[in-house]
Amino acid sequence: MTTYVPSLTLPKFVFEQPAVSVLFPVVCGTAVGYSTRPDKTQRTYRALKQPPGHPPAWVFGPVWTALYATMGYTAYRAWTIGTTSFNPETVKLAKQGATLYTIQLGLNLIWMPLFFGFGKPIAATADIVALTGVTGFLAYIWGQVDPVCGWLLTPYLGWLSFATYLSSGCGYLNNWDFSNAKLE
Repeated sequence: MTTYVPSLTLPKFVFEQPAVSVLFPVVCGTAVGYSTRPDKTQRTYRALKQPPGHPPAWVFGPVWTALYATMGYTAYRAWTIGTTSFNPETVKLAKQGATLYTIQLGLNLIWMPLFFGFGKPIAATADIVALTGVTGFLAYIWGQVDPVCGWLLTPYLGWLSFATYLSSGCGYLNNWDFSNAKLE
């Protein structure tokens, strides 16, 4: 069982301020997206063999922006409801969720550099499997604080499941080696 670990958790102000809470993951995700050079990422995406049902590259930006904003709002809501509760168990769960949230955000943000920046599909797939597990547990924990928070994370979990399929499928179809992908 995970517990609240202040040194592994984002500062309280990130959870307490709604604008900061919503914008923080959006800005972090955008920064990672641009740091991996979108032009190179899109060329690599087009050059790799993709599993059936893969979306066009332009879909990822809007979807991730919406998911990041939703996870940020969920963090604000769970923290605000949880830490102001008179029930010590609810306060504990809200703080535990804050640590899990921080871990899942870190796992989320390293996937793109692993997959596209370093061309490491095995590491990226292991990362996204861990990310999905941590996020599922986070939805369970914060769902106990406020059921709405658990439900707010459901689209994210659905997309992570789909992204796991894409990551592993792409890795498999390219023999877990992106060095032979012919970039356009």
